[in-house]
Amino acid sequence: MSARTSPARDLVYFVIFAAAVLTMPVWLAPIGAGYPDLLQKFAIYGLFATGFNLLFGLTGYLSFGHAAFLGVGSYTAVWSFKLLGMNPIPAVILAVVAAGIFALAIGFVSLRRSGIYFSILTLAFAQMSYNLAYSVLTPITNGETGLRVLRSDPRIFDAADGAEGALVSTLFGIEMNGYAGFYFCAVILIAGFFIAQRIFRSPFGIMLRAVKSNQNRMTYTGLNPRPYTLAAFVISGMYAGLAGSLLCITDPLAGAERMQWTASGEVVLMTILGGAGTLLGPLLGAGLIKYFENIFSAFNEQTLHSIFSFLPDFLETPVVGLMSLFVGEGWQLTLGVLFMIIVIFLPGGIMEGVSRLGRLFKGSDKPSAADKGRVEAAAE
Repeated sequence: MSARTSPARDLVYFVIFAAAVLTMPVWLAPIGAGYPDLLQKFAIYGLFATGFNLLFGLTGYLSFGHAAFLGVGSYTAVWSFKLLGMNPIPAVILAVVAAGIFALAIGFVSLRRSGIYFSILTLAFAQMSYNLAYSVLTPITNGETGLRVLRSDPRIFDAADGAEGALVSTLFGIEMNGYAGFYFCAVILIAGFFIAQRIFRSPFGIMLRAVKSNQNRMTYTGLNPRPYTLAAFVISGMYAGLAGSLLCITDPLAGAERMQWTASGEVVLMTILGGAGTLLGPLLGAGLIKYFENIFSAFNEQTLHSIFSFLPDFLETPVVGLMSLFVGEGWQLTLGVLFMIIVIFLPGGIMEGVSRLGRLFKGSDKPSAADKGRVEAAAE
């Protein structure tokens, strides 16, 4: 084992990551991202992207239907609140189990195909799930209105504790909103990152990389790749279900819109933008997209005028007019331009840029293993 993947190096990497996550309210405050709602989204969608990366980044199987598991986790969590009580622990456990079972069923069918056929199958299953949740299964999902916790719900354990009036997820008497909700999500994100790190370094992770590298050669050696890909699919679905439950823990509401194809496409963008196949990349991609969605979308012409007030009037007006196209309702245009730049100049995502900067400061011009892999793939 090289020093690059030594246990000591991984431990340092994990400790730095955990410290960075727990101190996010401090170092994100200067850029306007230190408020609880956005921090919760960073943690939740970072977890979602981390799970998706275990499938796409390691095996190369591109799923366009992961939002289905996000929705299943959300609905399961809300039903846990409605029937058992507002404690988030049972909601998390049941959501992970339900999403895992659902992923096992979909993966068992979808993984009979690979490539674009696999992607289309997962998209079809996700759209079927969305339509079922939106119309057919209305008694379970409450259709377009969405499923929420009501005061008339049984909530067995809450009633036993004399807390039948509470409609907010509560753990040890602490309401899971604001910064308390963020730190609950942050702890789970750190645990999810640790598990992903162990999977990356394990023999199981090596087998998944072998599937991505050349599945035919793997089959010729007598190894059946399907159990490994199915396990990766189920684990990835469980991560998505966990993220879905966290969305409901911080806001006890589940809607069918979480299962739409756009939500599945978003996690694909997060992973590619940050760097598929890397541990930290999907988290950076998720944070960047959610920052644009929540910060850039709030900008208006008045905000832009205050930013560019140092310019002369004859320059300020056209600059504000141009920049207004990329903020507010046009924030997705900014994201699209950024995505194009990264895909063209940094095919490995943000993490490839970080790697290049690291080599630049070290004074090394040697390409990384990821760069070599892309060159070899292009040659083939």
